[in-house]
Amino acid sequence: MINPDFTKPRIISVSQLNYYVKSLLDNDAHLSCVFLTGEISNLTDHYKSGHIYFSLKDKNAVIKSVMFAGNARNLRFKPEEGMKVIARGRVSLYESSGSYQFYAEDMQPDGIGALTLAFEQLKKQLQEKGLFDNSHKKPIPKFPKTVGVITSPTGAALQDIRNILNRRFPSADIVLYPVLVQGSGAPEQLVNAVNTFNEYDCADVIIIGRGGGSIEDLWAFNSEELAYAIYASNIPIISAVGHETDFTICDFVSDLRAPTPSAAAELAVPDREELISYYQSQQQYITSIIENNISKYKHKLAESKLVLNNNSPEKRCQEYYQKLIKQENIIKNYANNRISTATETISNLGSKLEVLNPVSVLQRGYSITQKDKKVITSVKEVEKNDILKVTFKDGSINAKVQEV
Repeated sequence: MINPDFTKPRIISVSQLNYYVKSLLDNDAHLSCVFLTGEISNLTDHYKSGHIYFSLKDKNAVIKSVMFAGNARNLRFKPEEGMKVIARGRVSLYESSGSYQFYAEDMQPDGIGALTLAFEQLKKQLQEKGLFDNSHKKPIPKFPKTVGVITSPTGAALQDIRNILNRRFPSADIVLYPVLVQGSGAPEQLVNAVNTFNEYDCADVIIIGRGGGSIEDLWAFNSEELAYAIYASNIPIISAVGHETDFTICDFVSDLRAPTPSAAAELAVPDREELISYYQSQQQYITSIIENNISKYKHKLAESKLVLNNNSPEKRCQEYYQKLIKQENIIKNYANNRISTATETISNLGSKLEVLNPVSVLQRGYSITQKDKKVITSVKEVEKNDILKVTFKDGSINAKVQEV
């Protein structure tokens, strides 16, 4: 140690001076655990080393500060320029530059919890990247054959989900991927569960969640890695984390958010009783429509049959046939009348002709004499040696005139 007695002049080096001052600060109990409140400025986050360099200031003063990677990794939020914080740490001297500074070991937002702030920061970041957009959300299948469940195997949430799925839609299989739902290893297990379901394509819809709890209990569902895993999932995911008033990043990025695990089970599958009732009512409705249509078409068929009967070729032919029979009868009657009249007339004429019939005369012994097919009525019409034809009742002869 350097002799603190400065009454005796002594020349020392700058390094010795800085070392001495640093030792004074390090050994001061009041400076070994200091809570500072101030506004962050000149923030530099070295991503490679993980150290955070910044200044804390109020309206009258400023102090350089640093938080080393080991402590920075435990922060639940991301420090930002202008943010007002309460920091716990120690005051010491950075010997190389001779400036004293604040070495922060823990930090909390002033006026809002660290977890709440971290949640809002991540939510804003993912929202800006489009992970919450409705255009990326997949529809929940109406009739899933297999429901995947990602939750604790010992929690009440699993029993609620099983009971409701078995009651509402017992034909759906349940595939459980048991995970931790809180604690340091929970986020990684949740991510692995989502990826495994997608890798083996062993579910039609996934329910991920747990029962209620504090923000610390639900923090595993605010994992950025889990958000990206859900966003990349080809299988629709229903988030069911906590109670109705609890919100996590998982809720915003999932395809559907349910207020509770029980509600998630109800959203994942249809209700068998409702389906039966619905299809029964549809059956009655369809039966009623069919019966009404049958009745309507029967009526139309009857009308069409009547019209067809009135205009059918068969009926027309029958009508024409009846007309033809009628005309035939008319013609027959007319013909019979004409024949009867003609017969009577002919009979009368026959009687008259019979009287005038030469044959009748011939039968009485007379004959007809013809010369050159001309009837001879006078002796003056013949000469000697003329050849005459003499017709009797039963034949004719040729005669030669020997003398007139």
